[in-house]
Amino acid sequence: MTKFTNISLRLKRTAELYPFKRAVVYPDGRDKNGRVLYSQITLSQLDALSDSLAFGLESIGIIRGTRTIIMITPGMEFFITMFAMFKVGAVPVVVDPGMGIDRMLQCLEQGRPKAFIGIERAHLLRTLKPKYFKTVKHWVTVGKRWFWGGHTLDQLMVPNREDFPKAHTTWDETATIVFTTGSTGPAKGVVYTHGNFDAQIRQIQDHFQIEPDEIDLPTFPLFAMFDPVLGMTAVIPDMDPTKPARVNPVKIIEAIENHGVTNMFASPALLNRVGKYGKENKIKLPSLRRVISAGAPVSPANIEQFSTMLAEGTQIHTPYGATEAVPIISIGSHEIISETKRLSEQGFGMCIGRPIENTAIKLLKISDDPITQMNDTLVVSENQVGEITVQADLVTKQYFNNRESDLLAKILDGDGTVWHRMGDLGWQDSKGRIWFCGRKNHRVTTGKETLFPIPVEAIFNNHEKVFRSALTGVGPKTNQIPVVFIEPNTKIGNKRAFIQALLTLAKSNPLTAGIEHIFIEQDFPVDIRHNSKIFREKLAIKAKKLLKL
Repeated sequence: MTKFTNISLRLKRTAELYPFKRAVVYPDGRDKNGRVLYSQITLSQLDALSDSLAFGLESIGIIRGTRTIIMITPGMEFFITMFAMFKVGAVPVVVDPGMGIDRMLQCLEQGRPKAFIGIERAHLLRTLKPKYFKTVKHWVTVGKRWFWGGHTLDQLMVPNREDFPKAHTTWDETATIVFTTGSTGPAKGVVYTHGNFDAQIRQIQDHFQIEPDEIDLPTFPLFAMFDPVLGMTAVIPDMDPTKPARVNPVKIIEAIENHGVTNMFASPALLNRVGKYGKENKIKLPSLRRVISAGAPVSPANIEQFSTMLAEGTQIHTPYGATEAVPIISIGSHEIISETKRLSEQGFGMCIGRPIENTAIKLLKISDDPITQMNDTLVVSENQVGEITVQADLVTKQYFNNRESDLLAKILDGDGTVWHRMGDLGWQDSKGRIWFCGRKNHRVTTGKETLFPIPVEAIFNNHEKVFRSALTGVGPKTNQIPVVFIEPNTKIGNKRAFIQALLTLAKSNPLTAGIEHIFIEQDFPVDIRHNSKIFREKLAIKAKKLLKL
């Protein structure tokens, strides 16, 4: 018997349990005194409105299996549209607009969409760049339709008191395609099945112990989609989701206080900005039961800073994962601050915790080549650095129309299960904790030794005037010159003396003793989605020029 699985079934259940609970709250301007005005819909309203839209989508040919570009800003329409899509069994194609127009268009074209649902600006873009949308047959505008034809979302909201007959999607059937930002390589379309979503929701709810009365502040829009099925109210923050590092801390704190937010997701960059403001202004946020920070390594200093605003028992969780598999490993701030922080500062790597629930982890010998079959000879010995490889129900099994990436990232086991190579390096301690050492393609091989970014950078980050550092390599792959870039946290008067002090620091530790080239970089290039991952590839190009190689 085929297993019927669909995320919209969970929305129906939560709507029946808590019909009048707010599902989505959205900032909708301010009154004359500057107070925020909010729009909101309940769980029962979200369920009914997405049913209405599902009837409308089906009527114009957006049906089960229809790949559909979704370009909608966070808000009511986003939630209604996504759940309507799941109900008809259509496949949303989601691309982060912050990756830049050219790369975004390439991803959209790669997704081979048949339909397009977007705001007015998105439709204007597609009329200016029609060659990327040749496969699209159905157009829907969220807002006012101008000269480009098609339908509007409002026209498709069919008044109906009946439940939409949900598509009987299967466990392995494609639910959505989410494109990576390409911060660690070319952007790839990750295929999520309905089974992946179901497992992901269960893992999040069980591990973080999400309660029915919770209110979430999801500062990363795509994560907000899970809130209604988890029974949480999603309070959409007043911010540009593509620029979390520039968020206004006052608006984030305002939202938490206005709604009694209990759960908050924040990238390390947003955590740092809000935490700095909160600590300086002695702000307390007693309603928060947990804070979740991910997207890049979260420094212990960043955690300690934000923790000044939290109640004594509240932890900052730093779950580890990637678009292809998240969350798979996690650790809380209490353990970080009391135990692993000291070791991280000594160059042991960043402790990311233990595998969550039934997630299986293997550390494989470092290789840049495809691995076709999983076997025990690939696994590294105890305490040795290897590539983090994961298997669980929430782990995606393939990329969309990208055989090359499948070969490099996916490994078949003897029983037919799929392991995903994270492309990250780490080691496991005697307590079962994984220590992250950096990206596989960021390791630097000098001919004498292999240097891993996170342990090396930790030594420099101990300097009081260093905000963050970045290791990169220049030259042939097996005989690279290690170079470290430093982003200071204050204005440096005598740069030569500062660099000399850092070189002396490097010589004092065996991890960094071989580093002879250090450069100051005022603003590191970082990823678009979380503003936290450092583009070491760009720094490597700059290092080559500076060394005149």
